[in-house]
Amino acid sequence: MSEFAAYVNHGAAKVTSAMIARVARQLPEWKLEFTQIAAPQFPHLVDQLEFLADAVEDFAERAYVDLPLYAAAQAVFALTYAHKKVDIIPDLIPNSGRADDSSVVRAVLIQNEAAFSAYAEWSGLDWNRITSRP
Repeated sequence: MSEFAAYVNHGAAKVTSAMIARVARQLPEWKLEFTQIAAPQFPHLVDQLEFLADAVEDFAERAYVDLPLYAAAQAVFALTYAHKKVDIIPDLIPNSGRADDSSVVRAVLIQNEAAFSAYAEWSGLDWNRITSRP
C-alpha cells in the first residue's frame, strides 16, 4: 500500500456521519473554488474533485444509496484535504503545490474504483474521463 493510500485510510477513519453532512453543505462553495485550480501538470484534478463532490452530495442526500460508507468517508477526506490551503505541499508553491492533492484524490479513486465506477455509470458520466489513471 502506498504512503498516500495509508494516509487516506488513516484520515478517512476519523470521518463521521456528521462530518459528511457538514462537508456536503459546504460543497457548492468548494466546487466553485475547485474550478479555479490552475494545475496543468495535474489535468484530471479538477474533474476528479468535482466527481467526488457530486458523489458525496448524492450520498449525503441519499440520492445514491449504493456508495459504501468507506468510499464516501475517503471522498470527504480528499475533498477536505484539497480545500485546505496549507497541507503537505502548500498549494501556493508553483508547479508542485497540487501534487499532494492529486495524490490523495488518486489514492481515493484507486482504492474505491469499483464503487466510483458504478456511481459514474449511475450518474451518466464517462468513468474514463474521471479515471484514476493519468
